[in-house]
Amino acid sequence: MPLNRDIKKVLVIGSGPIVIGQAAEFDYSGTQACEALKEEGVEVVLINSNPATIMTDKEVAHKIYIEPLTCEFVEKVIEKERPDSLLAGVGGQTGLNLAVELYEKNILDKYDVKVIGTSIEAIKKGEDRELFREEMNKIGQPSIESEIITTLEEGKAFSRKIGYPVIVRPAYTLGGTGGGIAENEEELIKILQQGLQLSAIGQVLIEKSVKGWKEIEYEVMRDSAGNCITICNMENVDPVGIHTGDSIVVAPSQTLSDREYQMLRTASIDIINAIGIEGGCNVQFALNPHSYDYGVIEINPRVSRSSALASKATGYPIAKVAAKIALGYTLDEIKNAVTKKTYACFEPL
Repeated sequence: MPLNRDIKKVLVIGSGPIVIGQAAEFDYSGTQACEALKEEGVEVVLINSNPATIMTDKEVAHKIYIEPLTCEFVEKVIEKERPDSLLAGVGGQTGLNLAVELYEKNILDKYDVKVIGTSIEAIKKGEDRELFREEMNKIGQPSIESEIITTLEEGKAFSRKIGYPVIVRPAYTLGGTGGGIAENEEELIKILQQGLQLSAIGQVLIEKSVKGWKEIEYEVMRDSAGNCITICNMENVDPVGIHTGDSIVVAPSQTLSDREYQMLRTASIDIINAIGIEGGCNVQFALNPHSYDYGVIEINPRVSRSSALASKATGYPIAKVAAKIALGYTLDEIKNAVTKKTYACFEPL
């Protein structure tokens, strides 16, 4: 039985199809999470719009709904199945966005469904560019000079102030969708219009370009008691300026000194604690190759593409552990399903 005995039936939101070459990692993670929940005697209800996945195999969940991933259809499933809990962190950006929308439309309250794992508040802190920047300022983590933009005119004015090139990052989108690097105002207008349109909340972060800096990621795990470890770090072969999805990522990092590694590891743990993540989280940094200057780019308060890589590279089943944390277990209570000897509180070597 799960540690939190109030959890008997969980609705898991899948990621649905996105574009060719994306979302397989969420199928991998979602399948792991469903298996972990079933191990604990929890009834699993899955909704996913993509039938071409392992996750929607009849053996993976007790009930499977292949329906559009919209509030309207998810509410119908909730009304019929009456789950007591919702797990959103293994469905990629789609899962997070849907969970927030269900919360804001009071659908979760209406049916008395609680979000398990990372809370809605923590998701918002990680995904809303302005809230995230405020949290980083509170804990003294360096942010790249930036401004939250909601109109084209605001974006043009700020970009003139800090100078080109600038990086455009829409809030609540997956894989950099709608973002890019603008070398001049003409490019900015084109990217910004697209970014504002695609952002779920019409919000875009414009930041000073650190093109050419190293792009480093840390995969971090935290439980509800505040126990926190790093699974591994990863280094993009290409520098900042080429999106992670278009680059090759190597785990562990190849060019960091021990001082740089420990500096960013400490920062990752401080960040995940400040946001209040319960489960897996991906933290991204830009690191100046000629000094110890760095800036926090963003976090993904969920299982991500990097999580799948980190799981394979280290033998640490991130999605399984995240699902058990969502049920109330702490890292020292979860046995590593791969090694079958160590517990999840041990950092992989």
